[in-house]
Amino acid sequence: MIKVVAIGDVHGSWATVWRILKAASAANDQGEPTPPVVEGRLQVVFIGDLVHYKDAATYADVVGVDDYDPSDEGQLKRAAKAQIRELYRFKHYVDAAAGNVTVILGNHDESALTHEYILRTREGLKHDEFNVNKGGVALPEALANWMESFPRERIFHNVQFAHAGPLPGMQHFDDFFYNDSDTKTWWQEKPWLFEQTKHRFGIYGHTPTEGIYIDDEHHFAMIDALAHGQYLEMILDDDRLDYRVMRLS
Repeated sequence: MIKVVAIGDVHGSWATVWRILKAASAANDQGEPTPPVVEGRLQVVFIGDLVHYKDAATYADVVGVDDYDPSDEGQLKRAAKAQIRELYRFKHYVDAAAGNVTVILGNHDESALTHEYILRTREGLKHDEFNVNKGGVALPEALANWMESFPRERIFHNVQFAHAGPLPGMQHFDDFFYNDSDTKTWWQEKPWLFEQTKHRFGIYGHTPTEGIYIDDEHHFAMIDALAHGQYLEMILDDDRLDYRVMRLS
C-alpha cells in the first residue's frame, strides 16, 4: 500500500508548492524529502507544467515592475532567471527523493525546451523567456536534460497520471494536440474516453478548474487547481483506491 500526493500544474507557483509539500508531510522545513518519501511509502506526482507564469500580473510581480513587457529583454531575462533558480531548488528535492517524486512532462515544459509552439497566457502574453532567439535565457543544460527525462505518464496500481488526458494523443504535444478541441474539453464533453484506457482511475491537469474536479461516474480527476491551494491525496494498492481533496489552510 502506498500514499500518493498528486499536485496540479505549477506554472511557477513555487511558494504554494512548498507549502503543499510540507502540509502533506512530503518535505521538511529545509525543503528536503521526508523519510516516507525517500523510502517510497509516500509517492509524490506533479502533473506537469513547471514553467511559465499564468498571467501578466505574476510576471510583473516576479520581475519587479508595474506592467510586464516581454519585448524588454531585461524583463524577459529576469523572468527566466527567477524560474531557473526555483527549478534548481526543486530539482534538488526530486533528486534526493530516490525516484519517489515523479514529474510528468507538460506541454509548457516541452515548449520551454523546443520552442516549437508559441504558447501564451489567457491574456495573449507570449512565453518567450526561455527562447534566446527572442531575447530570453536558455534553460541550463542540467535543467534541460532533467526536464527532457520527464515521463509522459506514470501508473501506480493501475491508476494513471498524465498531463492533459488519458489517451496517447493527449500526451504528445504536436499539431493534433494544439488543434483538437478534445484536448481541453474531453473531461466535460466526452468523459467516457477514459474508459478506453482500462485503468481504474485517472489523474490529469492542463485545464484549470475552479477547484479539483472529480468525476466519480467515469473514474477520473482534473487537478489543475493550485491557484485554489488544492491537491489530491490517494491511498492505493491493488484492491484499494481511496482519494480525498486537500486544501491549504
